[in-house]
Amino acid sequence: MIDHIEIQTRDVESVAGFYVSVLAPLGYTLQVDDKAKGFGAGSALDFFIVEGAPSSDVHYAFNAPARALVNAIYEVARREGFELDRAPALAPHIHPNYYAGYLRDPDGRLVEFVCHNAE
Repeated sequence: MIDHIEIQTRDVESVAGFYVSVLAPLGYTLQVDDKAKGFGAGSALDFFIVEGAPSSDVHYAFNAPARALVNAIYEVARREGFELDRAPALAPHIHPNYYAGYLRDPDGRLVEFVCHNAE
């Protein structure tokens, strides 16, 4: 089980702003606002942004408990003008209830929001 992820960027404020917007529907908030930006839901801190050399060749996913949240996040990204990669859809080749939407963060990383539950 992964405890947390830390990504690097040259523009901490811009990347943090992206995640503030797209993680809000999942209940994530910015809980550490210093050189490092730390996000979490409730008492868990599991996503961090720090200054450094970004890598765009990574892909990670945030779990959404309902398909409607995947749709809501995608709509937030569309309204904010963020880069949309793939619209939310079922991916039955993975499993019958795999429902995901994909965005690109300001550094080009592929960020997935996925729900594994039936409608």
